[in-house]
Amino acid sequence: MAFPRVNALSFWFTFVALVMIYESFFVGGGPGSSWTLYPPLSVEGQPEVSLDVMILGLHTVGIGSLLGAINFMITVHNMRATAVTLDQVSMFVWTSYLTSFLLVLSVPVLAGSLLFLLLDRNFNTSFYDTSKGGNPLLYQHLFWFFGHPEVYVIILPVFGIISECVLFLTDKDRLFGQTSMTF
Repeated sequence: MAFPRVNALSFWFTFVALVMIYESFFVGGGPGSSWTLYPPLSVEGQPEVSLDVMILGLHTVGIGSLLGAINFMITVHNMRATAVTLDQVSMFVWTSYLTSFLLVLSVPVLAGSLLFLLLDRNFNTSFYDTSKGGNPLLYQHLFWFFGHPEVYVIILPVFGIISECVLFLTDKDRLFGQTSMTF
């Protein structure tokens, strides 16, 4: 990795986030909203601090994911051999790079929507409260702006690993159709 300490920091952010999210189940009554945290249930129906701890944990894991994704993208750009162009790198590198790119695009949107949710819960703002002019559908749109790319964030590295395994098992130098799969 280009910046190993940033990568280690990314790991520790993720570890702390895991502890915070697990802790949220034991603080207060536990988070009572669904896995999507849709308002108004997550704004008005959950007065305990447990959901706030869960949201802060999700923010922390987002910071860790962003640090790791940016570090990987910088590594691909700056640390490959000078003779190797981007169209010559392996499929796993390409799929991991695309995964990092999707994370850099979608995680800040999720962080913003969770920040609005946290502000609605604790500072009496009305981003998602319809009685004060807010729109709960805004949260759903922002959440799914993250949720749809997340499917590809999960599956693309698997496709890269399978491509590398096929390449190794067939004893070829390059995958058939690698350029069309890449671009």
